[in-house]
Amino acid sequence: MEDALPMRPEVKLSGWRGHLTALAIVACTILALFHRDLLGMVAIWWNASTYGHCLFVPILVAWLVQQRLPGLRRLEPSAWAPGLLWLGLGAFAWMLGAAAGVAVVRHGALVMMLQGSVIALLGPAVARALLFPLFYAFFMVPFGEEIVAPLQLATAHISMILLGLTGVPAQMQGIFITTPNGYFEVAEACSGAKFVIAMTAYGLLVCNVCFTSWRRRVAFMVGTLSLSILANGVRAFATIFVAEVTTIDAAAGFDHVVYGWLFFAVILIVVMAIAWPFFDRQPGDPWFDPEDLRHKGHSATGAVAGVALAMIVAAPLWLAASAAAGQPLPGAPAMPQVKGWVRSDEPPLRPWRPRFDGADHLAMARYGDAKGQVVDLAIATFDRQDEGRELVGFGQGAAGADSGWTWSQPAPAPGDARGEQITGPGRVVRHVVSFYVVGGGRPTGSAHLVKLATMKARLLGGDRRAAAIMVSAEERAGRSADAAIAAFLHDLGDVKDLADRSLGTR
Repeated sequence: MEDALPMRPEVKLSGWRGHLTALAIVACTILALFHRDLLGMVAIWWNASTYGHCLFVPILVAWLVQQRLPGLRRLEPSAWAPGLLWLGLGAFAWMLGAAAGVAVVRHGALVMMLQGSVIALLGPAVARALLFPLFYAFFMVPFGEEIVAPLQLATAHISMILLGLTGVPAQMQGIFITTPNGYFEVAEACSGAKFVIAMTAYGLLVCNVCFTSWRRRVAFMVGTLSLSILANGVRAFATIFVAEVTTIDAAAGFDHVVYGWLFFAVILIVVMAIAWPFFDRQPGDPWFDPEDLRHKGHSATGAVAGVALAMIVAAPLWLAASAAAGQPLPGAPAMPQVKGWVRSDEPPLRPWRPRFDGADHLAMARYGDAKGQVVDLAIATFDRQDEGRELVGFGQGAAGADSGWTWSQPAPAPGDARGEQITGPGRVVRHVVSFYVVGGGRPTGSAHLVKLATMKARLLGGDRRAAAIMVSAEERAGRSADAAIAAFLHDLGDVKDLADRSLGTR
């Protein structure tokens, strides 16, 4: 008789209560084992205004699930072994992110492991019913730092166009705009990144709740994001324009009120007012048809939960086993002798020192040649990279946090380096060319390649020593920073040789 089937040991956890209990055990294990990443995410939500909206995402995910409860009650959960693939992929991604020192990858992997546990322990029918809430959980991950610099430049360009249309004379140098009445910086906080990221999360929520047509969803997202970027450019322009017709102090007050209280609310109202007539999901429409989602077949719940727990524990164990101690450095880097260049005592217009938290050594020297060209050479070395002591990362590099220098735009550089223009107090402009080397690898200017090399070295037990070599020069009247840097690099020779000597890899 069918009533006797539930007596089998492998299905004692059948029914919603048993499956939810197994899910709770696995989910709590994930949160406990990776609590540092969980706390790191929450700290970013609370302390970084760009990600303040993430605080509401768990509430929204819970609300989206609650909206689907009537249909979920008509489904039968079942353990599903193939769902472990997503959980395993999340565990593997966490291991890669931890090895490379990329927090956003670890945070995303944490969400993936939680998603995978739902798929594996509740089954494909429930997972399909909860597909959007599961996807929406990714907005708990603080991501989007990469768009800040492009949005800064986009905001500056929009401001320049509008200033030209209104007859205000202005000059733009990177993210800095000069007008007759002031000198303005499109800072990171003014880039509009926080609103673009928040509007992406809000827009996708509206697409799911208010639309059923994919064409309308795509049109809504394109319009929403375009309007957000344009509106932020208008806001920046308005601040500069107010400064021109009144005072800088009045413009600062205007920007604070508009940016802090009105901007996001006005954009939301405009977006919803335009989209309202096109909503095609009616109140009360079902989110899914339970009959279409029914799934036959299941795996043993206990076995699936056990494999899930093994996968979760395996990632940090492998990382701990493969992480070797850093190889010793030869000491502080010796500054090279460069033909045609001598050490210079000429003072800089503004002091500059790159920031490399946790570096074992940071050496600097100033060189000059017979043509009057002057450059600064900085070499930072690490015996290994770990959390908080990384070659590339937020606040590290040429324009470190709280250094007084600000990134303004890209600058010319060789193909294996990164070039950037930074601006310091008093409008001092400096160009910096950066080379990064991990182990005995070739120099690169790509942060992504540095992270990949770091990840490979840590996972496979390779050479984890790393170095940053920076050549920098100030822009002065009659002295081109780019020309000075190019001449010094030509006379210096192969940067890899300098890196190898500094790291002791040869």
